[in-house]
This record gives sequence, structure tokens and C-alpha cells, in this order.
Amino acid sequence: MSKCGQCIIKRFNSLKALTQEELEKFSDHKTSLFIKKGENLMTEGNPINGLYCIRDGKAKLTKLSTNGKEQIIKFVKGGDILGQRSILSDEPVGLNTTALEDMHVCFIPKQDILDTIRENGQFSLNIMKVISHQLNQANTLISQMAQKPVKERLAETLLSLEEIFGVDNDGCIDVVLTREEIANTIGTATESAIRLLSNLKKDGVIDLINKKVKISDKNALKNMSEGY
Repeated sequence: MSKCGQCIIKRFNSLKALTQEELEKFSDHKTSLFIKKGENLMTEGNPINGLYCIRDGKAKLTKLSTNGKEQIIKFVKGGDILGQRSILSDEPVGLNTTALEDMHVCFIPKQDILDTIRENGQFSLNIMKVISHQLNQANTLISQMAQKPVKERLAETLLSLEEIFGVDNDGCIDVVLTREEIANTIGTATESAIRLLSNLKKDGVIDLINKKVKISDKNALKNMSEGY
């Protein structure tokens, strides 16, 4: 089991504010988990007893509507932490977290997190910043869904995916999503997402390579996302 103090992932999240003593405490109490592609790490409505730190892998955070349709709220990857809002609010998990590929995750018990929040002001501030950022993202998503046409939402989503996951050796966005998952991200029917992607490819804005998307004309996609 890797030690928290030696893990480079801590540089990218709230854990960077921890002292060496606090990191050692987390290391002694944490549990390492392996989550297979398609499995849930967290399930909407369930209680949570700790914080999850993603060491590697990718996942989607989703909400189920009353009719059972999945809405993808956001994506996470190695370096992200999950569960802090539920820990602080003492509420059940609000979203499902499903692995898009095999993941290695560290689970840190709730009491260790709460004790550290009380004792480490910078760690507390970092946690609050993360939650505030997530709230701002949620407000932006609601606004986009209500005001932007589906074509603009698709363009913005593709740009966001490239920013989150980067690109692979072929220049493709480094995440594999089904057409249904893309549709569930932008809030439209799968058939509509397929048609829009095909039109973007025809116009030379993107390329579709196997199951991945490559942005060929980023400026055109940016203009499209802004309604031009």
C-alpha cells in the first residue's frame, strides 16, 4: 500500500495542506480500493463514511431523473477527491459515481477528515474552496441546460472534456464515452447526439477515431459554444 506522504496525487487536491504527521495518520487508517470499469464507487442516496481520493482512472458523476434517465453532471479523474460535501453536511451521497475505466482509489475514514478539518485551517479552507467551486459548476450547468441550444452544449462539452482529460498520442480526447453518455451529458436523445457529432465531423470541426473524439478546429468549436 502506498504512503500518502509519497503520493504525488496529493499535490492536486486539498490534501496538499496536510502536515507530515497528518499524512502518516491518513496512511495508517486508509483503505485501498480497486473499482472495475462500470462499477459504482458511490451510490446516490447512500450514507458515506469517509472521503475518496482517486489515484488513477476516470469516472462519471450522474443523477437519475424520476423516469430513470441518467444525467451526467461532471467527470473526475486521478487527483480528484469525492465525498467532502456529504461528510460536512452529514447527508447521503447526492450523485452516483461510476468508473469509466478501472480505478485505484484510497478511502480515508470520516472521523480522520473531521478531526483534521478542526485542527488544520488551510485544509479546511481548501475543502471549502472545492465545494464552492463545485457549487459554481452546478449553477453553470443549470444555466447552460436552460439557455443554450443542444449544439452549443455539445461544443462546450467537447472542449471541457479535452481540458479535463487532455489528449492521447493520436490527439484524441483521452477518455472513451459512448454516444449515449455524450447525449446524457448534454441532455438530449442519443440519436440527436450521433447526428450532431456526424455533422461536426462533416464540417471538419472534429474527427471520430474508433470510440474517441479528436478536436480538429478548436476555434470553430469555441465559436460554436458561444453561439457564433
